[in-house]
Amino acid sequence: MTGQGGTARATGLSLVSWVLFASSGPLAKAVLDAGWSPAAVTAVRIGLAAVLLTPGVALLRLRALRFRRAELWLPLGYGLLGVAGVQLFFFVAVSRIPVAVAMVLVNLSPVLVALWVRVVRRTRLSAAVWLGIALAIAGLVLIAGLGPGAKLDFLGIAAGLASAVCSAGYFLLGERGARRHDPLGMTAAGLVIGAVATVAVSLLWTLKIAANPVSLGGATIPVWLALLILAVFGTVLPYLAGLHALSGLPVTLAGLLALAEPLVAALLAWLLLGQELEPTQLLGAAMLLGGGVGTARGLVSVHPGSLRGCPQPPAGKNARPA
Repeated sequence: MTGQGGTARATGLSLVSWVLFASSGPLAKAVLDAGWSPAAVTAVRIGLAAVLLTPGVALLRLRALRFRRAELWLPLGYGLLGVAGVQLFFFVAVSRIPVAVAMVLVNLSPVLVALWVRVVRRTRLSAAVWLGIALAIAGLVLIAGLGPGAKLDFLGIAAGLASAVCSAGYFLLGERGARRHDPLGMTAAGLVIGAVATVAVSLLWTLKIAANPVSLGGATIPVWLALLILAVFGTVLPYLAGLHALSGLPVTLAGLLALAEPLVAALLAWLLLGQELEPTQLLGAAMLLGGGVGTARGLVSVHPGSLRGCPQPPAGKNARPA
């Protein structure tokens, strides 16, 4: 994806990815309310997504699943950090601290990505980028409705920060993988590795699984259908869209677009669940959007190739990725 049209398409795909991630929240909560444990929902969600996607990729595009031995660390890291790590650490965090606090912590990942680009890749980012990120994070805090009475503990905070580190890994490893490999293959491999890791860590014999139907709004659906929808629309499609987006966006901008997830979640809670937004939350939404616009404008002054950090292969039919 090149040019303004490619960047616009990548931005749209990234937003679609985070909207799908956010909209899957109410469905996941409904499954939890039906008697499932968080670990069971995570393991089945990722595992079912892997089962649905991988055979099709193997049949239709087997080459997408081939990785050179020297780059096996790439799908391995992507699956462990970007698929399994984010969700597992986030569930640990929400079991010990308020969900709003956990959401703020995991969404510190754009700051970590920007720091990586600045320190490791030695790419200078303008003051507008840093101010935009700070404004967006402040807006996120207001949207979350954090108050002085929130109960926090060390392990919960540590798990939330670990989730942010894994989320940053999702962007950085996903960006590299999307530019060197077929996004279908990267997604399938990441989901398989993430599923194995999630099942192993979650200890299946302690998982709480129930056969109760799922109530969503005024409708009741079988739990298997809810999990199928969650696997397809809440896992496979957003991961695919996110990887395609990372092949055409500066990674710092891609990380910032992830802040759309809590914004969409708050709006859906207002529209679908009747949870009205407070004035401070509306102010937070405006700050988040303003911070995003400011960051995007600041990134315009930075050459896209310097942000991506993946050298382009030389021209010629025999060229190999650097």
